[in-house]
Parts: sequence; C-alpha cells; structure tokens
Amino acid sequence: MKYLHEHDIFPKGKIHRNLGVDDLIKRSLARGEGKHSRLKVLVVNTGKYTGRSPDDRFIVDSPAVHKEIDWGKINVPIKNKYFQIAYKKITNYFSSLDEIYIFDGFVGADDKYKLQVRVISEFGYQSLFSTHLFRRPNISELKNHVPQLTVLVAPSVTGNPITDGTKSEAFIILNLEKMIVLIGGSKYAGEIKKSVFSVMNYILPKKNVLPMHCSANTDKSGNTALFFGLSGTGKTTLSADKKRFLIGDDEHGWSENGVFNFEGGCYAKCIDLKKENEPQIWNAIRHGSLVENVVIDKAGDFDFGDRSLTENTRAAYPLEYIENAVLSGIGTHPKHVIFLTADAYGVLPPVAKLDEHAAMYHFLSGYTSKLAGTERGIVKPVAVFSTCFGAPFMPLKALIYAKLLKKYLLKYKAKVYYVNTGWSGGPYGIGTRISIKNTRNIISAILEDKLDKFGYSHNDVFNLNIPNKIIGVDEKILKFRSLWKNKQLYDRQAIKLVNLFASNIKKFDKIPDEVIKSGPQT
Repeated sequence: MKYLHEHDIFPKGKIHRNLGVDDLIKRSLARGEGKHSRLKVLVVNTGKYTGRSPDDRFIVDSPAVHKEIDWGKINVPIKNKYFQIAYKKITNYFSSLDEIYIFDGFVGADDKYKLQVRVISEFGYQSLFSTHLFRRPNISELKNHVPQLTVLVAPSVTGNPITDGTKSEAFIILNLEKMIVLIGGSKYAGEIKKSVFSVMNYILPKKNVLPMHCSANTDKSGNTALFFGLSGTGKTTLSADKKRFLIGDDEHGWSENGVFNFEGGCYAKCIDLKKENEPQIWNAIRHGSLVENVVIDKAGDFDFGDRSLTENTRAAYPLEYIENAVLSGIGTHPKHVIFLTADAYGVLPPVAKLDEHAAMYHFLSGYTSKLAGTERGIVKPVAVFSTCFGAPFMPLKALIYAKLLKKYLLKYKAKVYYVNTGWSGGPYGIGTRISIKNTRNIISAILEDKLDKFGYSHNDVFNLNIPNKIIGVDEKILKFRSLWKNKQLYDRQAIKLVNLFASNIKKFDKIPDEVIKSGPQT
C-alpha cells in the first residue's frame, strides 16, 4: 500500500498486483470489459479511441528538461500546473475505485539498460496488455522491484480543455523529471506502450544507446537484422519469419553490447489477417491473447476483414506465443538494416541499396505514409516525414539519434536497404499495394546477401541504386515507372515527392554536404 500512498492513492477496494493471465481475463470478463471469442481470446472494444491520439500528447515543460526537448507539433509543452490538475484527478479517482490493477515489470532486455516500470490501471485488460507487452519479472525481481517510471492509466478520467490545459477529453502527459505518465480519456492500450517507449527514447541516448522504432530478428548463425518503420509499414509482419528467430517486433536499443528488445511481447495489426500470409501472428492469437476492436460473429469467430470499428485492429500477446522467438530479447550487432516505407504516392522502387550517407539522409527523412486507423482522424494513407521512422516517440532533437545511428552503422559495418511496402502502378486509390509475397522475397534476398548478384541501376530521380533482378520477385515491379499507364502522371508525382524530400531535409541544421547530396535532388 505504501507505493500507492506515495502517489496520493488511498484505495478503498481490492488491489490486484501482477495477476496471472487467466485471472486477469476472468476478472475482465466478469466486469464486462470485453468478451471471449470462440478460441477463448479476450476481445475488447476501446470505443471512441481506436488508435493513438497524437494531438493529446504533452510533455511537462520544466527547467530540468526544457533545453533537451525538441519542442514543436509533436513534443507539445504543458505547464506543470496542468499536470498537477490531471494527476490529482487520476489519483482521486483511483482512491474511489473498488478495484485497482498493478503491473510491475521492466522495459529493456539488457540488464545494464533496463527500466523498472509500474503500470497502475483502471481496467483488468490494461493490466493484461502490460503483462504481455513489457518484460515480466521473476519472483525475486518482483520482490525487489522499485519503479523508476510510473504509468497511471484511467480512461474514465477526462480532461477539460477550458480548465485543464488539454485539447480534448483525452490526455497523455509525460513528466520526464518526475518519471510519471498520465493517461486519461482513452481506452486504447497502445498509448501505454508508446508512452513508455518515449521515455526510453529520452533516457537511453544519454547512455550512448540508440533507441529504435524497429523490429529485429536473427538466424541460426546469429546474424541480426533490423526493420525500421512506422505502424503499418510491415515491421511486425516481415520480422515474423518462420525461417528466422524473432527478437522483437517494435522497439529496441542498440548499444556497444549489441541489440536488445525493450518489450516482452508483440502488438500486431490484424486487419485482413490471413493464416497463409502471416502464420505466426495468426497462431499467436489464442487463449491468453488480447484483441482490440476486431469484430466477432455470433459463433465467436473473428472477422479480420471487418473495418466497421477501425482499420487499426490489434492483437497483443507474449513473445513466447511466437514459436521461434528469442526469449532473452538479446541479439548481436546487426548485419542488415532495412528502412521500410509505405509510399502512398506509388513512385518509389520496391527496394534500393543505401550507402552510409544515403542511410543518414533517409533515417532523418523517415518518409512513409500514416496508414488508416493508426491515429485518430487518419482514414486514408497520408504521406509524412517521420524523423527516425518514429518521430511521434522521439523527445530529443533528431540529430542526436542520427549521429548514434551513423556511429553504429560504421563501427559494425551494417548494410542498409530501403524497402517500399506501399503502392505501385499508381498512388493509393489507383495503384495496387506491393504484395507480401514479393516483399518477403525481397527481404530474403537481402538477408541472404543475394541482392548484389545481378548488379544495380541508378535512378536519377530519387538518387537510388536499384537491383536489376531478384530471384523470386516479379521483375515488373523493379521497373516501377513502366507500371504506370500514364507515365507523365508518374513523372509529376515523382517530382512532387522529390520536392517534399528536399523541403523536409532543410529543417535540419549542420547536416554534412555528402549526406544532403545522397538524397533526391531537385
């Protein structure tokens, strides 16, 4: 109880700390938080908020952090007095509840860099989510657990823009000085994990560790690969490879020791999920898993193609539900680094090889498309530049992360590739999305070092080196301009995107000329 009193929480009811999965599901069902599918999967509907709400995310502007944060549209400041208002609302609310759920665990598989985390939540399914997504302590670790970060999650507590400094009823407030996160108004569980990720992205660079919005896997010989990309670009899908071993699907650190997973589970998109395309994710959705906003029929079976609630349907499950997972969460220094983009303009090649300068350019650019449903208000793909392929979660200035990436790429001689999982033959709505089969075969060729076999052709428009042929990949998609019926329209779209690249890169200061010259040129 002392740890709750320290946060001015004086509960009158039951405190459930680190309940097992079965108990959490049982309590969630009893409280009407969700329902069982036929396969005994817990299914919840998160209501109005079915994706992250970036406009409702704030960082407390205090003297201790003011000069460090890259303030702007993403990292929005909020005054400490408004944090105190929200904090008091949530702690008072927790004190009134009949039940409180607590998860104690940690983030970061490398003991040298792990962060002890406590999640105090209103709903049992939120504790189940935390149990799956964060790393679970053993009995000894739980006994000695001292939280370095506390996350308070109370969706029933809402903000008032007039009095509370928020923009809506929802709020996600990070206090990086006090190491407290407040989440109110939204039931979407993804806010929990991304808030903790943001805190790690603030802490780790100070320890000479690059935090990365990427998935990672390895082979039998210990050759690690990284997959960078925003939600919907294929990080989870492409890293879940039955021929390789999954380290993690979303968040990692790269230190002098190698790569380490932040998490203990996966949070996979499952819109249009099919067993033949994504067998590992399909098989992981079973008893114990948590599914958000997927429609089930009267028989209790999932309809993964139903978009009536959201495009951003999700499944959370522990890493051990993936048959060939690396449960230690530890990998070697990567041999291959892959930047994933979902090009909504439909003009980028399906794959290109990057040297270290081009890698820096495209890491800073982070061009992709936000896909429908991953954020509130996104109903169709929107082309964006997301620095480090994860700008919504990066509190520090972009060059801090970029310099760390350059350091490790050069030191450990990793090969870098740019892979487009978006559209070809036309933009979104006209063209078709590059097939998972073709993309998987491209990734296999990269990881097996077969991409160099037939040489490369240089594309002057995007200043990229594109392979002439890849075994198992339709050669037509490598000649991506020819797939457009209207070649002049392709040229206009391509120049439009080139100009966007050029405009975006200008916002960064002190970038070396060789990096600027390695990107698309106007």
